[in-house]
Amino acid sequence: MRGFRTEASLRHRSATVMAKRMLAPIRWIGVPRGWGNIVGLPAKEDLMTPNIADMIRHHVSLEVRCLDRLYLHAYLPKLQTSGGLCYFLHDHLGYRIPSLAVFKPLHDRFVTAVERFVAAHHIPVVHFESGQRKDDLVAEYRTRFRAREGVVVLGVAQEKMRSFKAHKRPGPAVSFDFSRQSVAVNHYYFYVQDREWGPAFLKIGTYLPYPVTICLNGHESAKQQLRRARVAFHSLDNGFLACAAPDRLQAVCDRLAPTDVQAFFDRWSQRLPWPLTAADRTAGFEHRLAINQLEASLTQVFDRPVQGRHFFEAVIRENLDLGRPDRVGLLFPRRITRATPPPAYGYRSRVITDGVEPSLHVEYKSSHVKQYFKEQRALRTETTINNPMDF
Repeated sequence: MRGFRTEASLRHRSATVMAKRMLAPIRWIGVPRGWGNIVGLPAKEDLMTPNIADMIRHHVSLEVRCLDRLYLHAYLPKLQTSGGLCYFLHDHLGYRIPSLAVFKPLHDRFVTAVERFVAAHHIPVVHFESGQRKDDLVAEYRTRFRAREGVVVLGVAQEKMRSFKAHKRPGPAVSFDFSRQSVAVNHYYFYVQDREWGPAFLKIGTYLPYPVTICLNGHESAKQQLRRARVAFHSLDNGFLACAAPDRLQAVCDRLAPTDVQAFFDRWSQRLPWPLTAADRTAGFEHRLAINQLEASLTQVFDRPVQGRHFFEAVIRENLDLGRPDRVGLLFPRRITRATPPPAYGYRSRVITDGVEPSLHVEYKSSHVKQYFKEQRALRTETTINNPMDF
């Protein structure tokens, strides 16, 4: 009858109303426009990361490619074998019987020269303890150093090095054979301020064959050149946050050459007390440089750090599989085969969180790539090569 509804029609109408209510947008009281259906979280479109290419093109205020840390090993080619050692002790120095007894006077002569040098130049001396962070301790002395160039502080640490062990030969005549072995001896850390390279250090072993380690930094070298040219810049730790002449900065970084490294070593091996005499060096017993570790970096400074942070987190999400063998070839110009030695802990990508700072690590043989957001201002990509034979 007209004006009356059956029970079936009432159920149909109730279901229709309920469906409309469920499909209608939810209205939250007190929630600002543009916020999502979960209180306190922005809408999905606000979280979307801009296109990577657009971010790099429009929001990077400074991009710098430069060598970063550079570790070098200086060795004596003529003193790496027992035959070379015997020639040095017998033919060059004139000892009738080459033996370990000769090592001590040579060691003491070098130690005395270092002590006299430190006293003459009023250089502070620090004895490092095992496990101590040397750079943190030396930083205090660097802040107080006012000269343009010189030795900031001398550090002394007992560390292992490869020296020689003597074995007496059988028979009536007194003679010895020598073999290489690891020994714990004092090493001298000369922390210097160099006119070309800025802060650096040289570590010298006190026993034959007198190994030397050098640590340099390409960014610090670039800063020294810009200061002399009176080009204004702002530092980002050991890198750059801003520069008045970005093109000139990149040109300075690109000019860094092996001759600059050799010039640094030649300069300080003449100025510092040295375990070899002038006569030794004239006779051809000179140190030769080799690369232990090289770190090349790309720094991209964002004009808006928050966007840079979101961009980096998106990069991490998109590249978690870069450490796989079929993907690592995208970073390193070598074809991965079954014969390729894997990294120490296998092919993998690692995301490491130090506090709240994530970093992405990809390994290849004994080298690796690290990417992180440096001091909340710049995307830093560092490629560290520990063995040139990897390539």
